[in-house]
Amino acid sequence: MMFDYIQKTDKGLAVIERGLLVAFIGAITCIMMTQVVLRYFFSAPIFWAEEISVQMMVFATLIGLSLLVHHGRLVTIDFLPNALPDRARHLLMAAVGVVMLALFLFVSWLGWDWISRPEVRIELVATTQLPRWYNYAVLPLAVTIMSWHQFVAILRELHAFIRGTK
Repeated sequence: MMFDYIQKTDKGLAVIERGLLVAFIGAITCIMMTQVVLRYFFSAPIFWAEEISVQMMVFATLIGLSLLVHHGRLVTIDFLPNALPDRARHLLMAAVGVVMLALFLFVSWLGWDWISRPEVRIELVATTQLPRWYNYAVLPLAVTIMSWHQFVAILRELHAFIRGTK
């Protein structure tokens, strides 16, 4: 029962991420098309368009990485797991997942530590004058969500391992 709840929560989070990804890519498209029209037809470019578009592209990339973790589609070398029997494969994948989870948690901790520093908090974006840490916060947030997806993947592997023993 708890396993099913965790799986549903993970899928719901992935749906939200997918929606954000579509929104960011759509916003980039709209901003840049508007920028082209305003610049070349009216000689009145949007001064912040490129900077905001680059930031949104970074956001979309990080969210996309998180979705890849959710779907288990990161680049892997799977020769050994595919050569093993089911139970051993699930156990190996859970062990590899624990290593990845530790890495994600470490990077997440480094990111949260970095954006909480006073010298980072006072930086402003050149064109929009927004605090730069808003942009920086997307990295540790995305890696924290990747950590969640990785944790759920470990649970799936362990669940399959235990189910295979019965």
